[in-house]
Amino acid sequence: MPEEPCQCPDCMRFYREHDRLIREFPTLRHQQEINWAALQSFRTLSGKVLEDLQKQISQNSSNNSPESLADSSLENRKESITQAIADLENINAHLFSIEALMERVFDVKVPEEIENKFREIAGELAPDPLNIDRLRLNRLLHQTPDVPEK
Repeated sequence: MPEEPCQCPDCMRFYREHDRLIREFPTLRHQQEINWAALQSFRTLSGKVLEDLQKQISQNSSNNSPESLADSSLENRKESITQAIADLENINAHLFSIEALMERVFDVKVPEEIENKFREIAGELAPDPLNIDRLRLNRLLHQTPDVPEK
């Protein structure tokens, strides 16, 4: 008898979203398009936040007087923003790499017969709460195990 997957709110939201994406985008072409759109929106948003943080740091650096530099809370905030900028730069580098890989995925075209197979399999996968692919993906987003250890 299979164990129950994690029931925390984050996992439940992930399961619903996973199933919705399979139901609403049940072909290879649909999956290519939705993943491309998600990647581009992620890059756009993180890029704009990065730009804004970089402007904020440069403005703060030019506006700092010698007495305000001694303020430890200001220095901690600046360090925090600097770390966030470094993290976002790393994220953007990874997103560019993913984009290069995704361009290769778009080179794949399959006949309608195969797209129909995608639709058929999508109908089987989406409702399955214990689908191994969904559980594997969920582990990447959630640090606790999906199945309790014995």
